[in-house]
Amino acid sequence: MDRNTYLVKNIGHFPQEVEIAGRRYIKVDDLRYGTNPHQPAAYYKPADEECVIGDMKVLKNGKNGLSQTNLEDISYALNIVKFFDEPVCAVMKHVNPSGAAARRGNESLKAVYLKARDADARAAFGSVIAFNCEVDCETAAEIMSTFCECVVAPSYAPGALEIFNDSETHKLNKHIRILQCGDPRKLTRYTGENTELTQTFKVLADGSLVLASPLTTALHSVEDLVPAQAESVKYGNHESTVRATPEQLDDLLFAWYVNLNVRSNGVVIVKNGQTLSVGTGEQDRVGAIEQAIAKFHQKYQGEGTLTGAVMASDGFFPFADGVETAAAAGVTAIIAPAGSLRDAEVIKRANELGVALYYAPERIFSHH
Repeated sequence: MDRNTYLVKNIGHFPQEVEIAGRRYIKVDDLRYGTNPHQPAAYYKPADEECVIGDMKVLKNGKNGLSQTNLEDISYALNIVKFFDEPVCAVMKHVNPSGAAARRGNESLKAVYLKARDADARAAFGSVIAFNCEVDCETAAEIMSTFCECVVAPSYAPGALEIFNDSETHKLNKHIRILQCGDPRKLTRYTGENTELTQTFKVLADGSLVLASPLTTALHSVEDLVPAQAESVKYGNHESTVRATPEQLDDLLFAWYVNLNVRSNGVVIVKNGQTLSVGTGEQDRVGAIEQAIAKFHQKYQGEGTLTGAVMASDGFFPFADGVETAAAAGVTAIIAPAGSLRDAEVIKRANELGVALYYAPERIFSHH
């Protein structure tokens, strides 16, 4: 049986409505496939509710419809850009950001997009691109110069759709999918907001189900960033004595918001509103840092530098080696949660290395 026959034969078993934990969901559409082509899938949204993603408009469809992978990348990319008022772009690949960028100064949206794409241009091939603002014609033309799967944004400037639809000029991207979402800032963002409507579901191997509140953060702005402080019997009381610059504080908050959508163990290295490298999915924290540093030098072939960059870690540092590894590469400011028995030792070492260390109020592991 070929793939198309398999999908046609199996896709009809998804009902029009389902109920989970007392909530009714209606089917939006049958999907091209699930995570892989041999996995049929369907797409549902909460009934009688306006949804930022569930009510997306398909302005241009590809050769065929969306897959589960497309939707997951769209969701995680919007989960990054939702935090910002300034223009931000996230480039998502396999449910991890290959790059993300925020406007600094008077940068154009095209420049913001290029920072996000070229943070890892190789990984950005075939990606999903999300914006929190209107996509202009200049940016649309740049997007069409390289291959990507989907673009999602709350609006598009007059003329932008004509560029996306110009398959003769842009043959490489003739099957690109263009989607219009709701305002990303309406998505759940901060701890304390009503999360009942955005509970997450995890289905285990035997069909058992885990319901959980969504991953949110208590960090609203740079004013919430607190210098690290801890006390131990061996090392006494230690507080971070090095301070990040105002620009680094903005980058620390940006890195934290990106890291909310990185598979743990995850670290995000940022400079000037651009992810320089993302370390993801490692079993140990130092490994995630080493991976991010190695990726940076591999992608930039020794031309770039991490000097003055900042880093976000989604979990605490059990030892000082994570800070030492980052500092040796040039990172001079870090945000991470507290919680290690050796927090005081880590802070002491950060001070010795000239690294500004800030504590976040929560851990942000993401096991997607």
